[in-house]
Amino acid sequence: MTGHHTLRQTEEAIGQRLGGLNVDFEAMWAVSNIYRASSAIRNHLEQTVLRDTGLTWTGFVVMWVVWIWGESEPRHVAAEAGISKGTLTGVVKTLESYRHLRRFPHPTDGRRVMLALTPTGERLMLGLFPEFNRQEAFVVKKLDSERRRDLATSLRHILEHLENT
Repeated sequence: MTGHHTLRQTEEAIGQRLGGLNVDFEAMWAVSNIYRASSAIRNHLEQTVLRDTGLTWTGFVVMWVVWIWGESEPRHVAAEAGISKGTLTGVVKTLESYRHLRRFPHPTDGRRVMLALTPTGERLMLGLFPEFNRQEAFVVKKLDSERRRDLATSLRHILEHLENT
């Protein structure tokens, strides 16, 4: 169920509205379902894993990027997280106030700063990620291993195509 219409009702209404147009319905359904699935997954993870942490989805993604890549410049963190540098500024302030993230001077350029997780942030990610992954497994529970790999491969192809354009 999406909004107050089911997925099938939405697809039927779109088909009726656009039936006379020369459009690639398969492409439209694929992209629409990617969007809907990503929104539903994000909402599910926010309502389960992140609900009691004080983290937003964006805050979690920023912490994930710094956790995986280690000390990083904010511009690189923003790019990896898929957010603007302006959005990152607010997220960093919040994460600093929770003592999950710290800013410190760049080692060779005093005009720049670096970001790193604090020990508290490290502990949070170590404790949080196993539950996050259990929920990822729940999300794809209806797909067998082969379909999971096919889905990941298909999405990787889409991402590579967009990155190369």
